[in-house]
Amino acid sequence: MRGASATRRSAAALPAVVAVLLGAAAAALGGCTVGPGYRRPPVTQPAQFYGLAGQAEAASLADLPWWEVFQDPTLESLIEEALRSGYDVRIATARVEEARARYGIAGAARYPQVGYEGQLARERFSGFQPGAPANGVVSDVISANVNASWEIDLWGRVRRLTEAAKAQYLASEEGRRGVTLSLVSEVATAYFDLRQLDEDLEIARRTTAAFHDTFDLFNRQLQGGVASALDTSDAEASWANEAAQIPTLESQIAAKENQLALLLGRTPGAIPRGTPLFGQPLRTEIPAGLPAALLLRRPDLRQSEQQLVAANANVGVAEAAFFPTIS
Repeated sequence: MRGASATRRSAAALPAVVAVLLGAAAAALGGCTVGPGYRRPPVTQPAQFYGLAGQAEAASLADLPWWEVFQDPTLESLIEEALRSGYDVRIATARVEEARARYGIAGAARYPQVGYEGQLARERFSGFQPGAPANGVVSDVISANVNASWEIDLWGRVRRLTEAAKAQYLASEEGRRGVTLSLVSEVATAYFDLRQLDEDLEIARRTTAAFHDTFDLFNRQLQGGVASALDTSDAEASWANEAAQIPTLESQIAAKENQLALLLGRTPGAIPRGTPLFGQPLRTEIPAGLPAALLLRRPDLRQSEQQLVAANANVGVAEAAFFPTIS
């Protein structure tokens, strides 16, 4: 009896011993992550700019927010509306939310997974069944299932998956920033094009009025016998030719307003105007010796780097697939 009790105690302690050994193995191999770690490729930079005596420290437009670059309140309100209601920004924001959710799903694999299931059944026995209880007996059956599992991340597979998901999330965020900058640029460009067309239309109307006055003068001189019919016909042709430009410019203005309305996420309609084109305070000074580090601010480059980080992490995930998975 004493030997049987010892055997039972040994058998009962066996799962605990296995759990301790697995825990020790997980702790020992916790830092073991297969696959290469990402390192940014080194870029050799010159000590100073070629052709300059010293390091130039010049201000850049990249240091200014967009609302300080443009000094037109109407344009600023249009950009704010585009950033708030533009379709491209909505799509990019939704992609960021999707990537963030995927990052959360990938990170959840580091924790135990718990599942449960319940079932309730009621059965009434018939007296015609052989060996069944008495007729009319009701039996209730309640079953519950609870399970839990946890993958011991010995080779860093889960960590690499989380790293890749995080990099994809950051890449989507950089993509959203790129869409935002492109939208601001497109709205500003379309707005300035619209103001240019307004100036062209105003010039065409003034020129048409001037040619009309010239034709009217030659026509009165022709009736008085002073001017020739050829001069009058040339003045009339110039007036008609300039007047034909007005409908074309009006059509181009309507098309440009439709383009702006699409960028703003609104139905086509008239676009408000602000400061005239020649009254815009433009910043055209580009200082010499801008540092190449400004390229690191470009969202497209930062997005590509995060995608490279994700691809590098997926290499570790693929290498971890060669080893057994312990749960």
